[in-house]
Amino acid sequence: MCLASFQKKATVKSIPMSADPPNESNIKPTDLRGILKYVPMFRDHVFVLAVDGSLVAHENFQNVLLDIAVLRSLNIKVVLVHGIGHQLQALAEQKQIDITDAHGELKTDSATLELATEAAAMVCLQVMQGLTRNGLRCTTCNGVRSKEVGVVKGVDQMSSGAVDKLDEVLFNKLLDANTIPVITPIAFNREGTSLRINSDLLAAELASKLSASKLIFLTTQAGLRIDDQPLTNLPVAELEAILQTAPEKLPERLRSKAQHAVKAILAGTPRAHILDGRLFGALLNEIFDKVGIGTMVYSNDYQSIRRATLADAHAIYNITQNGVRSESLRERPLESVEANIADYLVYEIDGSLVACVHLQSYEAEKMIEVGSVYVQPFYQNKGVGRKMVEFACAEAKERGCRRVIAMTTQASKFFSKVCGFSEGNMEDLPEKRRQESLQNGRNSKVLYLDL
Repeated sequence: MCLASFQKKATVKSIPMSADPPNESNIKPTDLRGILKYVPMFRDHVFVLAVDGSLVAHENFQNVLLDIAVLRSLNIKVVLVHGIGHQLQALAEQKQIDITDAHGELKTDSATLELATEAAAMVCLQVMQGLTRNGLRCTTCNGVRSKEVGVVKGVDQMSSGAVDKLDEVLFNKLLDANTIPVITPIAFNREGTSLRINSDLLAAELASKLSASKLIFLTTQAGLRIDDQPLTNLPVAELEAILQTAPEKLPERLRSKAQHAVKAILAGTPRAHILDGRLFGALLNEIFDKVGIGTMVYSNDYQSIRRATLADAHAIYNITQNGVRSESLRERPLESVEANIADYLVYEIDGSLVACVHLQSYEAEKMIEVGSVYVQPFYQNKGVGRKMVEFACAEAKERGCRRVIAMTTQASKFFSKVCGFSEGNMEDLPEKRRQESLQNGRNSKVLYLDL
């Protein structure tokens, strides 16, 4: 499948971009089976895509648009924020006009604002043309209200703007109508005056306010690197520490993205990604492949999970009794819970236990069984159970186990669809567990996950 050629762009003197990434031909988009595994996880979620102007000008932008079409076909809601730095620099060179800042990070004088407005109109048109050619509904709107940055460290920022208000109702109505909002870095204040906003900041604000699952920065550079070593999976606390103590170690043009990735995550966005959009299939590979190809910055999803103590035994017993009554869990007497308390993990919120899981180790076979997975009703369908199982799998891997098993009568879809387990049979169990299963008569299904 290929796209028709873009219509001729406005004639602008081109400026050099960084060299194309090596081994581009070796990057393959994730296959359909790999994507389908994630469909239930991301259906109806909001992804905010921040696309650099330099990527819009790159030949692979056509393939990025195809990737966006795939996301929409999977019922993922997309908000697209575009930058204009590349085009603004090109216009300034063509018209021989000095500008104060191309990337919206410093002050914006009137001449820069005028060129920025022209560049934004041009890029927005190109983006919307490309989305339209892929059969996607899109629109631009005045859902972002700006305000003057004012004076910072004694310097008047002139026509540089910050986000004053986002019309969340408008954006959600557009998303619910299967329409992609295309957001430009030029926004109006209360009086209708245009102001220039940094597109990275704008994307982070949108991700936070729209409860996006992912904020994805698509640029023309590889992901974050320090001393030429790629940073692939990075806890937000680590990136925050780097920005505070040694920001110069990060590539200059990616520092803004790193800073706003941190701000978005601290405001509630679970994941932020920084990746090279020039790579074929980069967007799909980053989202639908466990390894990915860029930098993923993540919040600590597991900060509420801890090992159980003897003081938790009664709460664990009471939680699991709900599952026993529905016959989704097998009976574990209080005495058994107390005797094996070191094998339990609990999820605690505001001092109360809302979920638990039991780990049974089979050292000879290098397996761990995940059992007694139960989440209090109020917290069900909020990702708590998935986090508990993911944490248990990480624990199993740390212990040197090769496989995690689960036996269930009612939660096979949870383990297979949500947690990625495969359905097995009695032969996949350790001998001791196999005999126990035959004796208890529960006829549980066997599921497993190889680590």
